[in-house]
Amino acid sequence: MGRAHVSTHQLVAGRYRLLEIIHRETNRICWYAEDTGAGEISRPCLVTQIGLPEDSHGAERRSAARLLRTTENMALLCPGRIAAAVDAVEEAGALWTVSEWIDGTPLGELLSEQGTFNYVRAARIGLELLEVLDAAHAEGITHGELSPGQVFVREDHSVVVTGFGLAGATLAPRLTAPAFASPEQARDQRIGPAADLWALGAILYTAVEGRPPFRDRGRPENTLKGVDRLPLRTPVRAGPLTQVVQGLLRKDSRERLTRPVVREALTRALSEDPEAALAAAPAPRLRGAYAAVRTGNPAWSRRTMVAGTALAVVTVAVAVLAATQGLPGTDGGSDAAESPARPPASAATPGEGTGGDSAEPSGAPSPPESPSPTPTPSSPPPKPTPTPPRTPSSPATALPPGFQRYQAAEGFSVALPKGFERLDTDRDGEVYRVVFGAEDDDRTLAVTYSDRAGPDPVVVWRDDVEPNLKQADGYDRIGAIRATTYQGRKAADMEWTAYVHGTRVHTYGRGFLLGGGRSFSLRWTTPEADWDKAANQEALRTFFKTFRPDSD
Repeated sequence: MGRAHVSTHQLVAGRYRLLEIIHRETNRICWYAEDTGAGEISRPCLVTQIGLPEDSHGAERRSAARLLRTTENMALLCPGRIAAAVDAVEEAGALWTVSEWIDGTPLGELLSEQGTFNYVRAARIGLELLEVLDAAHAEGITHGELSPGQVFVREDHSVVVTGFGLAGATLAPRLTAPAFASPEQARDQRIGPAADLWALGAILYTAVEGRPPFRDRGRPENTLKGVDRLPLRTPVRAGPLTQVVQGLLRKDSRERLTRPVVREALTRALSEDPEAALAAAPAPRLRGAYAAVRTGNPAWSRRTMVAGTALAVVTVAVAVLAATQGLPGTDGGSDAAESPARPPASAATPGEGTGGDSAEPSGAPSPPESPSPTPTPSSPPPKPTPTPPRTPSSPATALPPGFQRYQAAEGFSVALPKGFERLDTDRDGEVYRVVFGAEDDDRTLAVTYSDRAGPDPVVVWRDDVEPNLKQADGYDRIGAIRATTYQGRKAADMEWTAYVHGTRVHTYGRGFLLGGGRSFSLRWTTPEADWDKAANQEALRTFFKTFRPDSD
């Protein structure tokens, strides 16, 4: 696809000022923008940027009028459910579509924030989408580009669908989100309503599993090849939706479930657990500093969300995610041909929290193995005591009272305090960050994974992370970054404090390398005043003792 380089200071089509990126997926960027040509007062609008194939010729591209006409027809068929394009232009190697601002959140963004949905919430969204597809297919209209980025979820659970009219805009089999293309699109065959049903199945799969059924492989042709040739990995979290998801994701379009059968299955799932249906709110379940960065203003910024999260838990992989957010991509998924419950060779950079000084000897201290005997609010942070390195094959440690093991679909397990659950999941391709916590508890554990870490974990903390953390209010690193070993691997520890909404928090981070650029990091954050409490020190020791990559 072509690469469009556009500055937010420039106007698209001479009138649309790009302000904030609200969502990305492969070859597609959604912008919050202003229409400066709407009179004296600029009006908010949604501008979508889609890269066009570099070898396209004018004769191969369908007119923008076709796209506008299709969305207008769909808006008449489904009032309030379709984002009708009000303008469409080709500029800077991209197709730009403009619609009125949608008061909702892209489904892909919700999944990025929350990781997975329960099957009831997924079924609710599936029924909403099916209603739109019913209307379209009855009129002979195929969407052909359906993906989580094309679905906006409002606070009242209703959905708004974008992207109608894109299919056929070029000779490319699929313009955006190839991980959600149907096998017939992957083979560049003629498509029809069955392609949309496949995409619906892929969206349901992604919602409950936390990853698409076939992962994005970087180049569209490689992703499409995987969709066409690899077997489907059986969903494990779909519950009563398992059969309908598998029925929609049949390679042969003639064997896919029909819309009436799908509707019956989704409706049955809703009726099985009405209380869960009422609890299935589309807004991210975030608290404290997380909730503070999500304002009612439609111009809420993903950059602000990332920065706010970094200050709240001081665990964001700033260097890695900042670098990758400039690249198109979908949420990393796994296929049947790959290891079952973990991403194919990736890991979070150790240094997503702070940087430090030059490396110390490998025998440098590890995190505290026992709490300070008589901690006081004014006492310095406890000095970690050395612990011998543990080999990856060591037997699992018995869990202390009040902890339970959590197995993450992304490819790791760790013992968490009872009541802890996912608060946030941020993913960019194979790089991800999962934050755990509990209601009315200011403590958080963040686990980050990357496949782009350098060979020295001390340098990653120092050079890739700390420059960003220094922008936090009151940031102060405690001591030097300490080179160590962890589970027989190269590692580095770092400790720091900073202010978050007027409260000083204390974070201890450990990053370790798996090889081949892959790494994990763990960061435990508590209010500074509570850092020395025995329960918090025990939690830190338990995390480090029980954390296991699935590769072990």
